[in-house]
Amino acid sequence: MEKGYVQVYTGEGKGKTTAAMGLIVRALGAGLKVLFIQFMKGSEYSEIKFLRHVSSAAQLEIKQYGTGSFITGKADLEQIAAGAKGLREATTALQSGQYDLVVLDEANMAVYFGLFSVDDLIRTIQSRAPGVEVIITGRRADPKLIDIADLVTEMREIKHYYTQGVMARPGIEM
Repeated sequence: MEKGYVQVYTGEGKGKTTAAMGLIVRALGAGLKVLFIQFMKGSEYSEIKFLRHVSSAAQLEIKQYGTGSFITGKADLEQIAAGAKGLREATTALQSGQYDLVVLDEANMAVYFGLFSVDDLIRTIQSRAPGVEVIITGRRADPKLIDIADLVTEMREIKHYYTQGVMARPGIEM
């Protein structure tokens, strides 16, 4: 690609990671090389299981930088270290130019919880090689990130059966 753009998927509604997954599938179908980095997540969600399954046949690399525990309030030192390591590796990957698409899943929430600063995230994005497309997902996108993005989509919940007590179901929400 001649020019890579910055896309942000944010908002309180569901579907941010799912939208990024759809673009990953599209990119792989076009023969592009993709790096999928997840911050704050370390579990084998259904989408990760599928991507790991196809990654051997596709040009896809998956990395997770989570501790396996949720952040409920203030991040601990292990969570901060995992986030910082992920951002360092994302910076290296983006600068290398070896990927056509890099997804930084939940990077917005990593900023929100203080795993790294929005300024560090923006420096990482802006240091990328020409032609690298970047997707950043997660609730609470910082206004500074929204300002530098080329595309911003806000997911807004209108109605969800979770409010009626339906828990996340394998293959649908997880």
